[in-house]
This record gives sequence, C-alpha cells and structure tokens, in this order.
Amino acid sequence: MQKHLIAALAAFALSAPAAFAAGAAPTDPQIAHIAYTAGVIDIEAAKQAVEKSKDKNVVAFAKDMIRDHEAVNKQALDLVKKLKVTPEDNATSKSLTEAAEKERQKLSKLKGAEFDKAYVDNEVAYHKTVNGALKTTLIPAAQNPDLKALLETGLKLFEGHELHAEHVASMLK
Repeated sequence: MQKHLIAALAAFALSAPAAFAAGAAPTDPQIAHIAYTAGVIDIEAAKQAVEKSKDKNVVAFAKDMIRDHEAVNKQALDLVKKLKVTPEDNATSKSLTEAAEKERQKLSKLKGAEFDKAYVDNEVAYHKTVNGALKTTLIPAAQNPDLKALLETGLKLFEGHELHAEHVASMLK
C-alpha cells in the first residue's frame, strides 16, 4: 500500500481543520493547487495500473479514474483561467507529489495480484482521505462560489470512486 502518500494525505486531513480553526485556512489559489495535484496523482497511479495490471476489473477501474480525474482537472483549469487565478504551490501539494513519486516507484516493483491489491487498496484509502479533506477543509475554506461548487461536484464523484474502489478490492480477495 502507498503508506507515504496516505500518511501525507492523512497529516493534511488531520492538521488542516485545526489550522483552519486557528485562522490559517488555505487560500483559494492553494486549494486549487491541492485539488489539481490530488487529481494528477490519481491519474498517474491509474496510468501505471493500466500498464501493469492484467485484471480486467482493475484496468476498467483505472481507466475510469483517468477519465474522471482528467475531466475534473480540465474543469479546474478552465475555472482558474476564467477567474484569472494562478494556482499556488504549497507545502501540502509538494508533500503529496513527493510521496506519490516514491510510491509509484514502489508499485513499479510489484507484479500481478500483488500489484493489483496494492493499487486498489491505496485507491480506497486515497479517496477516503481526499474526500475527508474536501469535506472538512477545502470546501469550507473555499471563498469563491465557483471553486466551492466545483469542489462539491468533485466530492460527489470521488465518493463514487471510493465505493467503486471498495467493490473492486472485494473482488480481489
């Protein structure tokens, strides 16, 4: 399982509400970057799964992740262009990117059922954590109504991803 990536997301999900309560909420440009980065990470993981997996359910799930996250990220890019906002890199998006790269390397060494299980288990945990961060931090902190609406739409989609990942995981056991 992608422990480093999950740990980075968990640290964000657990610490961000406290920071938000203390008045240090992420700004809209930071939120946009975090959300976009989380999508890119899932797209890259899914592309790796499409290349490595031989399991038709895992591949189908991964292709769904690519399609959906690319669509949401396109909407996010269109929105920041419309609003003339520049997404702002930040400690959270940097740590997510670093952890994801380490885990992609780790997954690259796995094969067959071992890879499939690690990938899908991570997708379950990843979506739970991202969904939690959306609910408790990113959506409440978003100031722009269009950004907030996009995050809320994304959350509904990603909650479906979490259920889909759980279903695929149950078929691998």
